[in-house]
Amino acid sequence: MTRFRGTFSVMVTAYDDAGNFDPARMARYTDWQVTEGIHGLIPLGSTGEFLSLDKAEREAVARCVVDTVAGRVPVLLGAGAERTEDVIENCRMAEAVGADGVMIIPPFYSTPTEDELYRHYARISEATDLPIMLYNNPATANVDLTPPIVARLSTLKGVDYIKESTMDVTRVRDIIDLCGDRMTVFGGIMGFESFVNGAQGWVAVGSNILPKDCARLFTLTADAQDYDEARALYRKMLPVIRLVGGHRYVSATKKALELMDLPTGDPRSPRLPLPEADMPELLAALEAVGLVHLAEA
Repeated sequence: MTRFRGTFSVMVTAYDDAGNFDPARMARYTDWQVTEGIHGLIPLGSTGEFLSLDKAEREAVARCVVDTVAGRVPVLLGAGAERTEDVIENCRMAEAVGADGVMIIPPFYSTPTEDELYRHYARISEATDLPIMLYNNPATANVDLTPPIVARLSTLKGVDYIKESTMDVTRVRDIIDLCGDRMTVFGGIMGFESFVNGAQGWVAVGSNILPKDCARLFTLTADAQDYDEARALYRKMLPVIRLVGGHRYVSATKKALELMDLPTGDPRSPRLPLPEADMPELLAALEAVGLVHLAEA
């Protein structure tokens, strides 16, 4: 199997104006991502509001994305849950719909110990043949998958990838050093910086808005090693990357897509739409990346 690499968008979930899942909007947005050159897609992550969807909706989102992509790029499903059995059920759903892999955040309330984490992922590994991407985001999961823990987990069958979403890019270096070719590292927050330290991918929020540029940043850095051109592109993209950082990662992304004629509806409660006070920053970010016609609309 070809290993996953490149820029993968962690997708929003498209709703209609009444707040129901909208497969037509989801399919249109998915196809646009692929035709713009994104290297892979990850629905049902935090940006996809997976905790705000019921079981039937999660499967509907998964089927819509997998069917729309039709094998053109890899699709990994967010499969995290608090209970190990629920994660296993999510992995089986991913297999049933034809996904290429799963991304699994640690249990995000129980603050498991290292041994508990190992057993959690070992049971998942035993239950699925899909490649597993660990997701380290201590700010939201309340658990930190440190490089030594990642090295231990990398000995499990199929645990071959990690999305490393701390602000410490030395984690990329240390994971590679400890795991060797057992683990392929994807940056989370720090895309360009992670590439420079050896990451082979980026699970990005900003690529929902700029799929072509985010994919090109990977190609320039990881493949061509043209760091000067990559740095210039990265600096151009920074207003959008900063815009969708922090608590606005869902609301700002959805508002930008709406302005780009790719409506995906408002976030679900308790999240609110992007506040009107944040619109000038959104419009300035769009203008900075060349979407001047949207900023002037």
